[in-house]
Order: sequence, then C-alpha cells, then structure tokens
Amino acid sequence: MVQTAAPHTGPVAVAPRESEHPPAHAAVPTGSRIDDLWLKIVRTPERARLLNWLIPVLILLLAAGVRLWNLGYPHALVFDETFYVKDAYSLWGNGYESKWPDGVNERFNAGDVNIYLKDPSYIVHPPLGKWIIGVGMAIFGADNAFGWRITTALMGVIGVGLVMLVARSLTKSRTLAVIAGFLFAIDGHAIVMSRVAILDNSVMVFALLGFWFILKDRAWLEHKLDSWIAAHPDAPLKKAAGPVIWNRPWVLAAGLAFGATTSVKWSGLYFLAAFGIYLVVVDLLARRRRGLGEFALGSLLQAPATFLLYVPVAVVVYITSWTGWLTTSGGYYRQWAADPANAWQGTFAWVPKAIQSLVHYHEQMYAFHVGLSTPHAYQANPLGWLAMIRPTSMWYVTPKAGSCGADLCSEAITSIANPLIWWAAVLATLYLVYRLTRHQEWQVGLILMGMVAGYLPWLAYTERTVFQFYTIAFEPYLILGLVFVIGLIIGKREDPRPRRTSGLATVGIFLFFATALSIFWYPLWTAMNVPYWFWQMHAWLPSWI
Repeated sequence: MVQTAAPHTGPVAVAPRESEHPPAHAAVPTGSRIDDLWLKIVRTPERARLLNWLIPVLILLLAAGVRLWNLGYPHALVFDETFYVKDAYSLWGNGYESKWPDGVNERFNAGDVNIYLKDPSYIVHPPLGKWIIGVGMAIFGADNAFGWRITTALMGVIGVGLVMLVARSLTKSRTLAVIAGFLFAIDGHAIVMSRVAILDNSVMVFALLGFWFILKDRAWLEHKLDSWIAAHPDAPLKKAAGPVIWNRPWVLAAGLAFGATTSVKWSGLYFLAAFGIYLVVVDLLARRRRGLGEFALGSLLQAPATFLLYVPVAVVVYITSWTGWLTTSGGYYRQWAADPANAWQGTFAWVPKAIQSLVHYHEQMYAFHVGLSTPHAYQANPLGWLAMIRPTSMWYVTPKAGSCGADLCSEAITSIANPLIWWAAVLATLYLVYRLTRHQEWQVGLILMGMVAGYLPWLAYTERTVFQFYTIAFEPYLILGLVFVIGLIIGKREDPRPRRTSGLATVGIFLFFATALSIFWYPLWTAMNVPYWFWQMHAWLPSWI
C-alpha cells in the first residue's frame, strides 16, 4: 500500500546541504594563550608541585636580595636608629635601656660600642622590637651596621612570605598570591623599612601574622558550627543558639600575635581591639547564616569565651616582653614603688612592687604619647598618608664632588613607596569600600578590617607628631586590596578569550611599569651615590623634597 503525502499548503522548506548546517552550540574559545602555555608547562603533577614551590621561593629570594644588598651602608645611625639601636644594645647588656655618654653617635659609628652606662634611659616603647634588633647585634656584632639591621631586614622578608600566604588563603589563587608577594617585595616603602633598624617593620609582621590567624579561625569556626549542627539532626534550628566553642586554637594564636604587636608599639592595641570585635561579628553572622534562630544569644554566650581565649594571652605576652626590666633593678622607674610614699595602699597593696612600678611607668609613657607635639621637618598629617604627601627622609648627604660622575652628588634613603603601586592600591582599597556595600564579600570585609586597625585610629591624632613611615603597619592590606582588584581584572581561565586576554595584558602592563619604577627609585631607597639631577627627577611633588 502506497502512502500519499498530506497536501502542502505552505512554502516548501529546502533542506540545507551538510556543509551548510550551523553548529548546534558554537564553542566559544576561553582562556588565553598564556593559559595554554602554562598548561603545557605544568602538564605533569610533578612539574606543577615544583613550580608551586619554586615561584614563591624566587619571590622570597627577590625580597631578600633587595633588602640585604649593601645593607651595612651607610655605616651610621640613620634617623631613629639613634634611639632604637642603642637602646637595643644596652637592653641586651643591662636588661634595660640605658643612657650613653655625650657624643656617643660618632663613637658608636666608629665601632666604640661598649660604652653604655648603668643609668637607665627613659623610653616610651615596649621592649620586644628592641630585643629583636639586639639579636642581630648579638650574632654579628654591634660594630657594623649590618649587625644592627639584619633582623629588621629578615622581618621584611618574612612579611613578604606572610602576604603570599594570606593572599593565597583569601583568593584561592596561586597567581594572585605570587603577584601580592612580588608587589610587596619590590615596593620602596617596604624595602626601606626593612633596611633601617627601627620598630615599625616588626609591628607590620606581627600584626599580619595575627591577621592570618584570624583568617584561619574563620574556616575553623564554620567547621565547628557545621559539625555541631550535623551532630544534632533533631534539634529545631529555629530555637537553637548553637554551641559555645572553646576549641579555637587560631584565636589563641591571634592573641599571641597581637600581644607581640603591642609589645613592639602600643599601636598594636588597635589591631587587638579591631579584630576582637571582628571575631564577635563573624561568629554572629556565621550562626545566622546557618539558620540558628537564637543566633544573637549564641553569639552573646560565645563572646566571653572568645575574650578569654584572645585577650589574656596577649597580656601575658606583653608583660613577658618586660622580663629584662622586671628581673633587674636598674630600669627607669624600676624602684618607684620601693618608696613608701609611692607604694599603693589599701585594696591593691598586695600587688608586687615591681608591677606597681611598671604601671606607673606606663602612666608616664601614656602621657608622653598623648602630648607628643614636637615639630619635625618630616612629620606627616595622617589625613595625607594615603596620598603620600610627606614621605620621610631617613638619610641624606652630599658626597664628594665628582664621586658620582657629576659635579654635585646625592645619597638618600627616602621612605617613599613605589608611586604606581601605592596609589593604585589606595584606589583599589577605596573601590573595595564601595564593593563591600554592594556585594558583602567577606574577603573584602576582612581586608578592610586590616585598614581599620592600621589606619583609622591615627585620624584622631592629626595634631600629634607622626610620620608617613607608620603606614608600613597597614601597607600589606593595601597590597591585598590591590591584588583582589587585580583578580577581578584578570578574570578566570573559563572566561571568553578576548576578556581573559585583555585582563592579563592590562595586569602585565601594570606589573611592567611597577617594576620599572622600582628600578628607577631603588637608588633613593638604598643610599646609592647618584647625581643630584637624578635625585631631583624623583621629586614629583614639592613636598617630596
């Protein structure tokens, strides 16, 4: 039986030839040629593991190289080294910071270093940073500048490593971690603060270490809450507050780190306080996200436990840093409470006399810090720090004419950041403030919390004598903010090829010019003998002179 076709009432559809068939789903090329090349390079697990270790090691070697090269020059006490180096050496000798005879700097620079007195010196910063500086002199001797700067330089290298660790944990990207470490390794402010034996580099390192521990605790806390919920499947979450978690080793570690920060400079208290608040807020939000109806109550109950894990250990670290002063008898104000007219009476009379004297000393230190308003040629208002209005000149001399190949020569150590890196980082951080309000990304909030701790408190001291170099304490968070934005520009390997290629090209151009500027500025970070006209080329703003 032959079947007839139904009558056709519409236009005839002509089937296309096979070659004319469009693909059902056209494949969009993704990634870039750089991604393709990288995949070829790491085509075996062994190569991938090797490069994952080798590249960060190379970044650390770069950081060490630019910090350690010619570290002993100038062989002279630079800027505030006149305080901290001599304090460190006498601290190791007497157990407390001591006075020195008149004209000591010239003698110290000449290698005549064992001339400190038994009389105590009035100091206004805790001892830990000076103990660290003293380690280098104990190992290499105090009669050469390398000895009194080496530990500060090593702290700078450690800071670069910590920036990579934190960036890796925040972004889950090895590429961004390497970029973060590279930018911090070549930045001039970070380099100078690693080459001059003052306290602020240690503040930066201990605060960044505490920041990393806070980051680790975030994942630990969420795991503990999830485990508790899984262990109570029948509990009605709408009526639950969640557990009080005492097993939080990263909180304990953060307390240790911020205690050490405070033991270098009291500005470490800002980090301790800011991240203490952060821990409470993170706990509250974590409970709310998990649907715990009584999340506020749970967070309220957790707060005392967190405090006890966090603050007492910081206090212990701080008091321990004063061991030399406490176990000797000659320190400044050490015998204050031995005078019956000064000793505490009544309820607190039982407190050891050494502790009473230490408390009194701290009262005097606080009065000094609050009232410090001595004019200085390089003081810098905190309102201008982000714009880098007044960098600190650590050292400047005019060498012998002709020694640099020109009639007029210069040697300078200027604590100025790489302008491209610094200003780009500031703009990126300002963008992150907007982004936090728009997207509420926890990574952005954590980075900005580092800025809150390291920068915002100083805005209350616009009339006090302060300096641009204090910004080293929060520079890592500027770098992390910049790298977060770089990650947005680069995109992902799965992005369309034009998008990915343009992102990588943009970042590559930025890194090229950042590197070029660091090479251009490096002589002014390391006291190299250069023509005066070359020094003038770096005075981009009148206030940089």
